[in-house]
Amino acid sequence: MRRRDFIALVGGAAAGWPLSTRAQQPPRLPLIGFMSGRSPEDSVYLVAGFREGLRESGFIEGQNVTIEFRWARGQYDLLPALATELLNGRVALLVAVGGDPSAQAAKNATSEVPIVFGMAADPVAAGLVESFGRPGGNATGFTLVSAEMEPKRLGLLHELLPHVPLIGALVNPQYPPAARQVQELEAAVRTIGKRLLVARASMTESENLH
Repeated sequence: MRRRDFIALVGGAAAGWPLSTRAQQPPRLPLIGFMSGRSPEDSVYLVAGFREGLRESGFIEGQNVTIEFRWARGQYDLLPALATELLNGRVALLVAVGGDPSAQAAKNATSEVPIVFGMAADPVAAGLVESFGRPGGNATGFTLVSAEMEPKRLGLLHELLPHVPLIGALVNPQYPPAARQVQELEAAVRTIGKRLLVARASMTESENLH
C-alpha cells in the first residue's frame, strides 16, 4: 500500500462522522485494529516497526490515531471472533498479520473496511485479492510466499551439515500453509538423499500436555 493511500484511509474515517456528533463531544481519533495470530511477547519488534511506520507517515498513537490490538496466541480458531470484535469497535482500518489465517479471517469478516494483511502464501490463490498488480476489493498487503522457500532453506542446511542423514521439521498443523511446506520439504529431501522427520505441534496440543 502506498503511503498516501494509507493516509487517505485513516484520515478519511474521521471526516465521515455526523457533524452533530462531532459538535457534542470531542472528536474520536481514527481507530486502527491490529489482529495477529501470534502473541504479543514474540511480536514486540513487529509492533515497534508498525508504530514507527505510522510515525513516518504522520500518525502518532494517542495524538491523531488510536490502535487496538488483539492476539490469538496461535489459536487460529479465535481469529474470526477477534476480527468481529474489532469491526464492532468501528475501526477505520484492519491490520491482519501473524499468519495466513489472520488475513483470511479479516477478509471473511468484512468487504467494506480496508484491510492491510501480511501472509506467507499466495493472496490471489487465497481469494484475498484479484491480482498482484490490481488487488481490487478492500484488501491489500504483502506476501512472503514462504512455502516456495523451503527447498532453498533445506539446501543451505545441507551445505552446512552435509553428513546429517535425518532432518527434522517442526510445523503447526493449524497453520494452513504447513501442508504445502511439508510437501516442499519432502520433495527437497529426496533430491539430496536424506530422510525427513516431521513433528507437528500447535498451541492447543501444548496446552493439553500441562
